[in-house]
Order: sequence, then structure tokens, then C-alpha cells
Amino acid sequence: MRLDLKGSVLDLALLSALKAGSSYGYELITELKSRSKGVFDVAQGTVYPALHRLEKAGQVESEWEEKSGRRCRRYRLTPKGRKELRLWTSRWHEFSVGFDRVMLWRARSTQG
Repeated sequence: MRLDLKGSVLDLALLSALKAGSSYGYELITELKSRSKGVFDVAQGTVYPALHRLEKAGQVESEWEEKSGRRCRRYRLTPKGRKELRLWTSRWHEFSVGFDRVMLWRARSTQG
């Protein structure tokens, strides 16, 4: 099974972050950075287009809310998004196991 990495990793990370419940875009950015210990330090200019793409695909929905005197969008998974998350989680597991096998193969071949 092939995994298209361009955009897939960010989409999977966003869907995973929304699994626990709804969130504002900025909260998602902060949460991704915090949970990944800085590995996913993603710019707003990357996250918001991804959220809009996921929304257009019917995997995420949003609504405008007032927060501290500002209008903000709160995002949440749709049933389609939950289904897609399960599918991508399975694909990611297959990919990571395959990648680990390649990395271990290269490590063993250079040691001996």
C-alpha cells in the first residue's frame, strides 16, 4: 500500500489532534508542537489551508465563535473524518513498520 507523504502527514496529525474534540486552529498548532516536542512546528500558513482542504473533503467541519472579542473558527471531525482517520492510521502503521524494516536492514548491513 502506497502512502502519499505530501500533505498526508499533516492531515493525519490534524485529524488525530481533533479526535479528542473540537479546537481552534491556533490551539491545534500549539498542541501539535507541544505533543511532538517541537518536531511539528507548523506555520499558520500551512495549517489553515490544510484545515480548509479537510473541510472541503467533508472530513472536518467548522463554525465561527466569539472568543476574547474576536471571531474564531472552531474545527471538529465529521463522521467521515473519523473513518478517514482510522484508514490513515492503519496506512501509517504499515508505512512505519516498512520504514523501520528498511532502516534496520541498512543498519545491519553496515555493521557487519
